[in-house]
Amino acid sequence: MSEVILELEDLHTHFFTDSGEVPAVDGVSLQLHKGEVVGVVGESGCGKSVTSLSIMQLVPKPPGEIVSGNINFKGENLAQATEKRMRQIRGNEIAMIFQEPMTSLDPLYTIGDQLIEAIRMHRKMSKKEAKTKAIDMLNIVGIPRASEVVDEYPHQLSGGMRQRVMIAMAMSCDPEVLIADEPTTALDVTIQAQILDLMRDLNKEHNTGILLITHDLGVVAEMCDRVVVMYAGQVVEEGTVREILKDPKHPYTKGLIKSLPKIHEKEQKLYSIPGTVPKVSMEQVGCRFAPRCEYAFDRCYNENPSLYVTDKARQNRCFLYDNNDEEGVNDHVESNIRS
Repeated sequence: MSEVILELEDLHTHFFTDSGEVPAVDGVSLQLHKGEVVGVVGESGCGKSVTSLSIMQLVPKPPGEIVSGNINFKGENLAQATEKRMRQIRGNEIAMIFQEPMTSLDPLYTIGDQLIEAIRMHRKMSKKEAKTKAIDMLNIVGIPRASEVVDEYPHQLSGGMRQRVMIAMAMSCDPEVLIADEPTTALDVTIQAQILDLMRDLNKEHNTGILLITHDLGVVAEMCDRVVVMYAGQVVEEGTVREILKDPKHPYTKGLIKSLPKIHEKEQKLYSIPGTVPKVSMEQVGCRFAPRCEYAFDRCYNENPSLYVTDKARQNRCFLYDNNDEEGVNDHVESNIRS
């Protein structure tokens, strides 16, 4: 495995609201190697986007704040970086494709103006040279008549073309890390495939590490090397794509995969995980998935499970994989399993 270029260590990002302190990201740890594609999956509200915004130091303050933990990028802890330093890093060394291309581009400025600003902020170029670079980037991402599009406004482009512009902007300075927050949201299937192919090509040609945030397991299967599954602000399972999709261990991951439609089977009704994602709080004790879990037993409601290492680098946040349980997890399951 190549060198680790980005590492989160026990990251905690909380929101301080009128109803109390909310640990939106609660002790998240993950690694991204150079040239690797890591998928972060989970239901809406599980903390995926807040994790990415924490890396970029874009969590709105107030009410959000990185309370503790490290964000190590090439030996530098970004959690302690100044805003001036982050401006040097954003878009240059770490770039981000935001979730909604319709609102991420400024409607008052042309496509060229926005690309040129991003390029000139980090590269010593004249405006003419930056415009040439912008047109080149639009051509690379597959936008037709790029020399004309560069002078058009966002509302004149389709959703797919706007997303391509976002990718062109993110890749214009050859970043070492690309964070893609649901880059295919609101795009039709054909355009989704083109965008994913484009990201794969950029990953291979520039050896860029990609952190792909999505809820689409089909995208994960096609794009990623490793998968991090999040639930209620915590990492609940981590492993390679093959391990996670072929042999999921955590009950939540099993539920996600079971809910996928099967082409070769006729089903009257698709499976769905019972219950809803809980509202997390500082006072919460026990496994956060326990109220929805068919395997839950007494210990799940009284203790907070750790991330247990199972096979090699695979991890699961479930007492079923606690090898140090002296009483034996199997005994717990057999006597206390919920129907």
